[in-house]
Amino acid sequence: MSEKLSEEVKVEEKGATRRELLQLGNVLALPVLLGGLEAQAAPGPLKPGPGIYQSIGVEPVINCRGTFTIIGASIELPEVRAAMDAAAQYYVQLDELADAVGRRLAELTGAEWGMVSAGCAAGLKHVTAACVAGGNPEKLLRIPDMAGLDKTEVIIPRTSRTVSDHAIRNIGVKIIMVDTAEELENAISPRTAMIYLTAGGPSVSGPLALEAVARIAKPQNIPILVDAAAEVLTIPSVHLVRGATVVAYSGGKAICGPQCAGLLLGRKDLLMSAWQASSPHHGPGRDNKVGREETLGMLAAVEAWVKRDHEGEWKKWLSYLDTIAKRVSAIEGVKTAVREPTGLSNRSPSLTITWDPAKLHITGEEVAEDLARNKPRIALGAGGGFGRRGGGEPDAAGTTAISITAWMMRPGDDKIVGDRIYGVLSQKRNPKPAAPAPAANLSGRWDVNVEFFSSQSQHTLFLEQEGNRIQGSHKGDFSVRDVFGTIEGDQVKLRSTTTERGDSVSFIFAGAVSGDTISGPIYLGEYLNAKFTAKRHGYPPARGSILVPGGPPLAN
Repeated sequence: MSEKLSEEVKVEEKGATRRELLQLGNVLALPVLLGGLEAQAAPGPLKPGPGIYQSIGVEPVINCRGTFTIIGASIELPEVRAAMDAAAQYYVQLDELADAVGRRLAELTGAEWGMVSAGCAAGLKHVTAACVAGGNPEKLLRIPDMAGLDKTEVIIPRTSRTVSDHAIRNIGVKIIMVDTAEELENAISPRTAMIYLTAGGPSVSGPLALEAVARIAKPQNIPILVDAAAEVLTIPSVHLVRGATVVAYSGGKAICGPQCAGLLLGRKDLLMSAWQASSPHHGPGRDNKVGREETLGMLAAVEAWVKRDHEGEWKKWLSYLDTIAKRVSAIEGVKTAVREPTGLSNRSPSLTITWDPAKLHITGEEVAEDLARNKPRIALGAGGGFGRRGGGEPDAAGTTAISITAWMMRPGDDKIVGDRIYGVLSQKRNPKPAAPAPAANLSGRWDVNVEFFSSQSQHTLFLEQEGNRIQGSHKGDFSVRDVFGTIEGDQVKLRSTTTERGDSVSFIFAGAVSGDTISGPIYLGEYLNAKFTAKRHGYPPARGSILVPGGPPLAN
């Protein structure tokens, strides 16, 4: 068995949190997947069965990455599929169904009430609407127009800002961002609708931990919503015990329920208002429809959760990693280590495979790219440090790595994955040749036309070049950020990242230079692709000398 790393530490210190996964998503999961194998022309009509995706020209992926929604997150349990299929055969009044399911979820989880939403993000939106409108439909129908409403602000610690808080902002509330407990106390006012926290990290310990926030908020009757999307379900929910009013889970991640379902647990009156704010009722949540099938499928997943052999599942996942570790350890210079996190978020054992890229002449990122592009396709993490690095450069120890997360793997995947990784790493490769000399000097200002799917933008690049290396700045639509990259022959690769609140967008320019023009595609991670054409900026001819005045002007 590969070396086992001791992980007997506090819950909050181990396991990738939801925020960390969201930050890592673009870097580690998407570049090796999005745009992947382009779908071929469908060979024929859709054919249900094992080859359903191939029947329309889409190649499936073996999931060694975890519960990323973009690759399907999890496989629904047989009990879930059976419940959904049975539910689809009959009609039912949805308010009656929600009431019965809410009561049963309360019995199963120990929470006061439960609700099924159309995914975790939709749940965040519905709870926010509930905190703003308070169950009053006249107020509900005004959303997102906050004029005339009393509760119009949501407080979020800076450490809880993520891409998911778009769901909250969709209601139209003003976000008040705080960094300290004192700022939190000062931010609370009669306009405060709720406080939002992401699970893990600073919300577990520190001045803005959930318990500390609850001590401030509860006396003033301010609801606290905790986003625990990627966490395993604890019974009773640890977040409710620590002071949350409502906790939101993804139904299609650890719980292995329907992909289009979320689970809300907490205070009944607030969840009744959240249900009022969701489909089938008209208002701001009508676009987040959860059907009778997903509702009973989610309930079936929770029913199964309390009966599942979680210890047996863990041992099974470790056996998958053991199979892979034994296979690849036969390659000289390859080392493996198993990590067993104890945290609640993305709680799965993982295997890190490391090697010296100077000896095998390939990096972790290149291995991940090969596995993602060629059949059978495999999604996994790349880089040193359990997949937390980009993988393009060796880490401080001079090694590179790939990481395999076990919990979403299926029986038989371990042998396929072990053989594929062995095949890639055992290939004999020559040292990489030196980069070809640059075909041009790109130093200077470049005017860039970016073509998105249905619009265009004008950007600017200010570049400095030294040999094959490039650095500078990239002025986009709303910000200026650093850009860096290379030129090898006429091939130009540049990367910049713009960040705002909890969001980030990476621009990866991959163009060819010809004279005073660079053109090619831009890879935008989860936001797909664009095209660009950059032209060297032409400055106007000199317009005479500049006279520096000797004093203030005598006339304007």
